[in-house]
Amino acid sequence: MHETAKFIGTGFGIIVTWSINGLIHEKVVKQDYVDEDGNVENFTCFQALVGLLCIIWFLIAFACHNIFKERRDTTRHILYLISSVFYLTATLCTNYALKWISYPVQVIAKCAKPIPTLILTTIIGKRRYKCQKYFFIVLIVCGVGLFMYNKDKKTNISEAVWYGEILLLVSLLLDGLRSGFEERIRHESAPAPFSMMLAINGYSAVFLTISAFVTGDAINFVKFVGKYPEVLYLLSGMAFISGIGQVFIYMMLSHFGALSCSVVTTTRKFFTVLFSVVVYGHLIFYYQWIGVAMVFGGLFADIFFGDNKSNKERRQELKKRGDTEQGQDEETKEMYPLDENGKQITIVAAATTDKNKNFK
Repeated sequence: MHETAKFIGTGFGIIVTWSINGLIHEKVVKQDYVDEDGNVENFTCFQALVGLLCIIWFLIAFACHNIFKERRDTTRHILYLISSVFYLTATLCTNYALKWISYPVQVIAKCAKPIPTLILTTIIGKRRYKCQKYFFIVLIVCGVGLFMYNKDKKTNISEAVWYGEILLLVSLLLDGLRSGFEERIRHESAPAPFSMMLAINGYSAVFLTISAFVTGDAINFVKFVGKYPEVLYLLSGMAFISGIGQVFIYMMLSHFGALSCSVVTTTRKFFTVLFSVVVYGHLIFYYQWIGVAMVFGGLFADIFFGDNKSNKERRQELKKRGDTEQGQDEETKEMYPLDENGKQITIVAAATTDKNKNFK
């Protein structure tokens, strides 16, 4: 019950913070900005935006890592490096796709994220799930898609550009690959949440900062903010809310794994639309209420019957396997000490005898 309460509390934090962040993000990216001459512009400095957020998230992770005095992270940095590349590339693909598609289409497409996550955490992360886990995830994904589908909405097919759709497919693939490597990190070393957040956002911030200056995106970002200073207020709110949301995400990722995190973030998209319905009074069709039941049914079934192992249980499994070089908690550190290079110290006892010929 303690682990269930932790899962519910962390999931609630993710849903609230990222639902608010999604509304702010849509306003920043999709609204029209009009200059003094009447020219209309849109925000397109995505590298600078994501890079700035990664820097802020890195600073938050650094502070939390030291405040909570987390144990030393023994994860191989190559895994963090690969995970950060997949993460920032998927995020950029998602943002650039908004140049050609609407925000609801992007949200609907990202609802399919648990599917590649499920497949690739099994292949790369060496994770095995029970049959009901697959059923719960498919139920949640279908429920979110059904709720967000609007059969009365008319769209102009001729305006659809294949660039956005391909970018979304690439983003989903990269999300799955990233989740697979993060599950492998969790499987091998079970790092503390802010250690993982610190490493991934640190690498991402370095890559994006260099890329933004090389491509000139950072200069364009400064010019855009100077021309439209109201963007700063939106970005400040986005950075603050998303920073808190990142803390919850990495707590979920570290304690319960990539797939559980993906399920909760997918459900968050459903709540974003649901909040819009409550606030603005949109009409909900009967099939959308079926989607509501599917999402809540699948979510709570996954909480109580899914295969959601915490890091404490993961470290116990590592200990039983004898894989004690990584993922150690304070209790196992004393039993299996590490040297300054992170290698397990092998203690060899020498057999000696005393004058009474008793072995010691």
